[in-house]
Formats: sequence, structure tokens, C-alpha cells
Amino acid sequence: MTPVYKRVLLNTSGQSLAGERGWGIDSKTIHETAREICELSGLGVELGVVCGGGNIIRGITASAQGINRVAADNMGMLGGVINALALQDALEHRGVATRVLTAIEMRAVAEPLMRARAIRHPEKGRVEG
Repeated sequence: MTPVYKRVLLNTSGQSLAGERGWGIDSKTIHETAREICELSGLGVELGVVCGGGNIIRGITASAQGINRVAADNMGMLGGVINALALQDALEHRGVATRVLTAIEMRAVAEPLMRARAIRHPEKGRVEG
């Protein structure tokens, strides 16, 4: 099977990673998502994955509840990083090389988001989240 597209950006909502519970991270769902991503990667598709954080916290909801909007949005982005790390773990258990990139600096768990790296990782066959 030959893929129609060489490079794909997959936008995964945090809510989709919660499974039937509707909150948190559902292990079965994460592993199923990883399996599907592995199939795409196995076809030679260069993949980038954007993970939302709505299963952990929604910045706009937290803001409406009185949390400073900037702090609330940062919390939402951290939820996305948590999801990316969970997906990274599931993908690496399947032997897929991955990199997590984030605009919020936290070098212990993710690389700083830089355009050149975001383009280069998929070219090297790594799935990035």
C-alpha cells in the first residue's frame, strides 16, 4: 500500500485519549492510538502528532472558574505534554522512535520546539508529539 501523503500532522484531542471515562488517560485507548500511529509510520509516512490536554484540564474552563487566563492556558498546554509523554511511551513500547517537543521549556522531558527540529524529526522517521 502506497500512502497518498508523504507527511501528515495528526491532531489528537485530549478527550479522545480519555476513552470511555471522559477524563484522565485510558491505557487501552493510548495503546490503540499508538497501534494506529505505528501502522501509518510503517507505511513510511512522516508523522507529527499534536496532543490536546482537555482530558486533564481545559484552559478556557479553568479561566472561566477564576484562574488567570495565561496560567490556565499554560496548565492546558502542560496537559498536552502529559498526553504526549503517555503516547510517546506507548509508541516506544512498539519500537517507534519518538520525540516530544513543546514551547514550554522543560528539557528533562521534552525538546524545545524549534521549526527546524519539527521538520527534521519526521524526515528521520521519528514520530513527534
